[in-house]
This record gives sequence, structure tokens and C-alpha cells, in this order.
Amino acid sequence: MKILKILTLRGPNYWSIRRSQLIVVRLDLEKLADRPSDRIPGFYEGLTEALPSLVEHFCSPGCRGGFLSRVREGTMMGHIVEHVALELQSLAGMPVGFGRTRETATPGIYNVVFEYQNERAGRYAARAAVRLCQSIIETGRYPQSELEQDLADLTDLREEAAFGPSTDTIVKEAEAQGIPWTQLGARALIQLGYGIYQKRIQATLTDFSSILGVELACDKEGTKRVLEDAGIPVPRGTVIHYLDELQDAIDDVGGYPIVIKPLDGNHGRGITIDIRTWEVAEAAYDAAMAESKSQAAIVERYYPGRDHRVLVVNGNVVAVAERVPAHVVGDGKSTIAELIEITNRDPRRGEGHDNVLTRLKIDRISLQRLERQGYDLNSVLPEGTIAYLRATANLSTGGISVDRTDEIHPENIWLARRVARTVGLDIAGLDVVTTDISRPLRETGGVIVEVNAAPGFRMHTHPTQGKPRNVAKPVLEMLFPPGTPSRVPIISITGTNGKTTTTRLTAHIFRQTGKTIGYTTTDGTYIGDYLAEPGDNTGPQSASLILQDPTVEVAVLETARGGILRSGLAFKTCEVGVVLNVAADHLGIGDIDTIEQMAHLKAVVAEAVKPDGYAVLNAEDPLVWAMAKRVKSKIAYFSMNPDNEIVKDHVREGGLAAVYEQGYLSILQGELILRIAKAEDVPLTLKGMAPFQIANALAASLAAYTQGVTLEQIQAALATFTASANQTPGRMNLFDLGDYHALVDYAHNPASYVALGGFVRNWSGERIGVVGGPGDRRDEDFIELGKLSAEIFDYIIVKEDDDTRGRPRGDAADLICKGIRQANPDCRHESILDETKAINFALDRASKGGLVVILPESVSRAIAQIEKRDPVK
Repeated sequence: MKILKILTLRGPNYWSIRRSQLIVVRLDLEKLADRPSDRIPGFYEGLTEALPSLVEHFCSPGCRGGFLSRVREGTMMGHIVEHVALELQSLAGMPVGFGRTRETATPGIYNVVFEYQNERAGRYAARAAVRLCQSIIETGRYPQSELEQDLADLTDLREEAAFGPSTDTIVKEAEAQGIPWTQLGARALIQLGYGIYQKRIQATLTDFSSILGVELACDKEGTKRVLEDAGIPVPRGTVIHYLDELQDAIDDVGGYPIVIKPLDGNHGRGITIDIRTWEVAEAAYDAAMAESKSQAAIVERYYPGRDHRVLVVNGNVVAVAERVPAHVVGDGKSTIAELIEITNRDPRRGEGHDNVLTRLKIDRISLQRLERQGYDLNSVLPEGTIAYLRATANLSTGGISVDRTDEIHPENIWLARRVARTVGLDIAGLDVVTTDISRPLRETGGVIVEVNAAPGFRMHTHPTQGKPRNVAKPVLEMLFPPGTPSRVPIISITGTNGKTTTTRLTAHIFRQTGKTIGYTTTDGTYIGDYLAEPGDNTGPQSASLILQDPTVEVAVLETARGGILRSGLAFKTCEVGVVLNVAADHLGIGDIDTIEQMAHLKAVVAEAVKPDGYAVLNAEDPLVWAMAKRVKSKIAYFSMNPDNEIVKDHVREGGLAAVYEQGYLSILQGELILRIAKAEDVPLTLKGMAPFQIANALAASLAAYTQGVTLEQIQAALATFTASANQTPGRMNLFDLGDYHALVDYAHNPASYVALGGFVRNWSGERIGVVGGPGDRRDEDFIELGKLSAEIFDYIIVKEDDDTRGRPRGDAADLICKGIRQANPDCRHESILDETKAINFALDRASKGGLVVILPESVSRAIAQIEKRDPVK
């Protein structure tokens, strides 16, 4: 077997709308192309020995062990690789279950599709699955050591990419609320929402987190002074920079017991509490200084009591947890070392923050803590006796949490709210020491020990004891108050022909609303009135640029088939999905071999529309209107024929449509006929002589109308949008060169030639065509272009693109000429392969009143050649 290509899909795609995270492996089975699994000796036995857990894969006939039954009876290796890749990920802690395997038009070559959680792990699983199957085929087994290494590598990849528990909690709540999120490329930033409505978080810091509040919270001593000035109970303490200041500091706070901690520490690192001797104080000072970036330590009075974390979000107390330091409980027979091992077997414990709890560690700090209690690792604790391994109660060092949200006294809630506002934090974690959180601090002598910016959520969302609290919900309610949007309208436009013109026109219509429009096209990415990035930008990367831009208020995205195949859509859902048409272009590329498969691919845009959005479909194209059966959204049709039965039935049932009727572009809504404009008054239609441009204008107008753009705004846009080199380069750009005209259009497939011919045939003078096509099209496509050219033009110059896309030079031109001769043996034509020379040749031979139609590879170069001949310029 050989992997030919691996694709990573990140959005709705050809294989699934709902499951957007998919790996697609193009796999050549080579010698296994005609050998199902039952014809490979020992394969079933070797596979079940390596991965006995595959018995849990149902497959068909839909029962436990179903997949292994298929392997025993005989199934192709691509199908097996799919299931092995899924199982390897699941065994590494990434449970996934969706997969598809389909043979391509090339016998023996399969597309193996399976789900992933982490894309690097998904790609690794693809290679590991092939490696495992190949090993069993060749040797009858897959060494256990290699399987263990695969799972270890996959686990490492999972842990490297995993969000922290707080970020993960917020992201999952965003998904539950339908708020889109994006991982940005720097500083662990997460974008929530799209465009102008977006907010950003970094762990539990947000757009609303004041830099002044965060800086103050990081300054422990400064925070304490501000709170003390506000009459809030805080520990007595002072800051020191040198060891010889320590004794005076101890005296200043009233003597032992004391606490020493770094001035700018976090997560409990470098903190020592309940210090009662000079020797321990010296060691505690060294530990604090080792964790302090500012080389300063805080010496505070130690206040006995239980450690609580009070979480304040947007001025409200949303959760309270008591934190208990890492400890073990004696059973009367096990040593402390054995108790630690037993405790760490709890499946809820993991390394760092990768699980609900953190594993207990034996280190210098834990050994010292045990020594202070009179124990060592070999001590056997009486049953029920507790031995603490840490003085501080941080979860990151093995502590546990107990939910106390329902127990906190109202006065303490009032105090916590004051503290958060005094420090200036939108999200604050208050460390409170008190003997009883259900009584006011003034009664118990409790204190606010610290105020933390970016507090962790794990102790609240997954308490060891008590009720879990959804603390991410108030965070999102703060960022996106009820009734406020989180996303900008997304209008995604696809089809074989007309995408760029329709995208530009749609953007122009929305611009009449006064909003900032971001749009992508084959000639660049635009934000407002400016080009943000040049290039053929019709894929998910360019769409993401628009959706991540904080100034964009409406996104209009030209969506080409290549991007959907390579990566899927850049968004999970859109407000409007426009499908203009489906024709035989790009067939044979990317395993899309039939026009029906192409329609299935284009339908991804329509199927991604939200239930309350609109799929705007061409009612004249059977492949397009058939998509209505697959969408979950509302539907709006457009048609050049007002008597189209699909449109009539749809409107009769109260649906929305746009039609060309009695020379007008009109919107039909129930019994209403809303006339937008007369086609001959719309510059884009070239006085109504370009029917396909009328259709494009109908689609754009309808898409905008569904989003509340007024009829007057649509009319203003249609009146000011022209098929010029400035507004739609390469799309029906007509140049008046005095004695004759030149037309530049990017028609490059049979359907676009037919559409173009609808205009060209109306020209009264001689019609010269400079024609060609991209080299990666099928032979029959070039022959068809030749036949169509012979029907449209009086004289034809056949040229080739500079980039022949792998074809021998002259091959495409010969095929086009063959088509010309088949359609009309008497048609005048000749080949001039160089595009620049071909254009100049045609322009030199233009007759008075004639039309030279240029279908170039390089639109900008062709326009430059024409403009040199413009007598006005």
C-alpha cells in the first residue's frame, strides 16, 4: 500500500456537513487492489491480536463485532485502515467514530476518510494505520513495542494541542450556545464570534480584562494595600528583598506563625505557610525568591482556617470552592508511599491540567511537609488519619476541591463583589481563608489572602465533591449579553460560472447599507474599499481572514470547489448559501469525475446554511434545485423564466423568489411582485443583452433581500455596478476602441462559452474570438470548447495558457481546433499559442464595427494590451 496524499478538512465538506474535522487519505492498495482481507493468510488473527478492542466497532450489520465479521468474511484494505485509524486515536484518549471509505474512478485507489480530534494526531493515525496493516500483511503481526510507541506519540500530540481546562470549558459552552470560535496563531488566543462582534480570550482573560486590574492583581503587596485602604480584611504583611530583612519582617507582622510567598508568583509555587521556626523561614525565603521574577518576597501573618476560592464574573459571585491540599488518608496498613500510588490510580487524576485532578508527586516540598508532621514515605498511617503533602491547596499540586457555592454568607458575597471591582477585574479569583464561609469574615477573623487575574475554572466545573458549576456561561453572557449577536452575516456563493461577478455585486449591494463589507474573489480579498490581499482567494484561508477581521460587518465569500475539497468550508454555518449553477468543469480533478459528484460538492454551501437562513438556488438548473431536498434552511429560488413551475409552486406556498419578467428584475413574495429595475437599465447586463448577467443580478439581489437590504438600496447598487475592468475585471469587460470593440471575459468551460455566446451572437459586426482553456481539463472538454467557438465566432484564434498544467505544449490547441473542424469545417481559425501574440494578432485584424472577444489566462495582461490601443487614452 502507498499513501498518495493526506488532506485535513476543518469545516463542512464533501463527506459530511456535521462532522467537519476529517482526514482524507488517498490510498493506493497496489497489489492488494484485488485481495480482500479473507484472502490474506493470518490477517484476521494478526489484526485482532494487535487491536482486540476493534470488536467494539459495529460497522454493518450494526452490532458489536460487526466490523471484525467483515474482516473475516473479506473487506478491502482501505476499509480496514479507516477503522484502525479511528481505533488508534480512541486508544490514545481521542474517541472518534465517523468514517467513510470509497473507491475512486481509478481501480485500486481509495479515499479513506475518518474523524479526528487533533489534526496532527489524525494525520499520524493515518500513517500508523497503514504501517500496522502492512506489517500484519507481511509478517502476520504488529510488534507490541511499535503499537505502544504509536499510542505514546498520539498521546503526546493530544496533550501538546489540548486546551487548558478553563479554555476548554469556555469553548465548549460557546459551542453549546452556537457561538463560533477560532484558535488564533499567537499567545494561545481564542476568538469567539466573527467580524465586528468578535471577542477574544486567553485562558480566563478577556477583551474586558483591564490591564490595570491584571497588573494590580499580579502585584500582591499592591493589591493588599488597595484593599486595606478600602476597609477590606487582608493579612498583615510586608515585602522584603534580602534575607537580612526577614527577622524584622517577622517581628512586624506579630511573630510566628507566618506565610512567605513570592511577590509575583502564581499557582501556589514558592509559597510556604504556617511557618513556626527560623530554619523553616530561611528555607521558605529561598523557595519564594526562586519563583519571584522581581526578586522580592511577601512575609505575612498566618491565619488559620480553610482555603476557599471565590469566583467573581462580571461583578457577580458565580462559584465558591473549598480547596484541600494534596493529602493521603491512612488505612492502617499501607505506607504513605503506597497510599500515594493508590491515590494516583484514580482515573480522574492526570499530569498537569489534562484531567479533573492532578497526580500526587513526591518531591522536596512533599517530603518536608511530611517531616513537619512527623512522617516519612515509609510511615503507616492509622485508619482515617490524614497526612498532607502540600501546605497550599492548589489543584495543580494535587489538591481537591469541594463546592461551597450554596453555603457562602450574603455578606461575604457583597465583600467579594467589592473586592473584584476595587481591583478592577472582570473575572477574579479571590483566595479567602476562614474557618466558616457561611459566616461573615468579620465574625470569623477571615481574610482575603489574594486576588487572582485569570483564575482557573477546573475546581468549579469538576469539584471533587459537590455540585459542578457552569462558570463559563456567565463569562459568555458577559461577552455576549442576551440579544446581542456574536457573528456577522455570511453570504457564501458558489457555482461553476458567475461566482466572482455575483460576489462583487452582492458586496456592492450590501455596501449601500453603510456597513463595512469583507469579500473574497478570484482576484483578491477586500475589506471595505481596499484590497487586503491579492490573489485567487476563494478558499477557507481567505474566508478566515475576513471572519477574523474586527472591522467587518458583513462577509460575502466566493466559495470555489477546490477549497471545499482541500479543507472544507471556513465556517460551520452561514446565513445565505447561493448556488448559481453546476456544469461540467474541473471534472476528473480531485476525484470529482461526474457532474453529479460536482453537484454534491457544490451543495455543501447550501447544506451549511442555518435553519433560519436561506439557500438561494437556481430554479432552472435541475442539479441545483434538487439540492432543496437536502437543505435544512429556508429556500429562495431565482429564474430567468417567470413561469418556471418550481418557482410558481414555491411562491404559491408563500416562498420567496426572484425572476426576470417582462423585462424587469423582480422579487416575488407571496402575491407581491416587487420590481427592482428594468434589465436594460442595469449596466451589468449590457443593456439587457447578457442574459447570464441578468441571472447573476437576480441571485445577488435575492441574497441581499433575504438579509433585510431594502429594495431602494438594491436598486441603487444595480444602477451603479458596471462590468468594468475596475469593478469586475475579466467579467464581460467591454472596451470601445473607436472603430471596433474588445470584450474580455474569463470564460473557460463549455457552460461559460454558452452563456457568453448569448451576448456575442447579438453583435452585428464581425466576431473574432481568442480562445483557450486551462490545461488540466479533459480532452473532451477542449473539443467541446472548439465546437462552441465555431458556433459563436466568425474567425477564431486558438491560444494556450502560459501554464499548461502538465499538458504538452500545443496539445490543448490541437484539440480545440479538432472541435472547430467537427462543428464547422469552413470556419476560419488558426493557432497562435502565445497568448500575448494571439491577442495582438486579433486586435490588428479587427474590422470596423467588429468585436474581438478575448478569453485570457491573464486578465490583467490582456486588459493592459487593450488599453494601449484605446484612442481616448
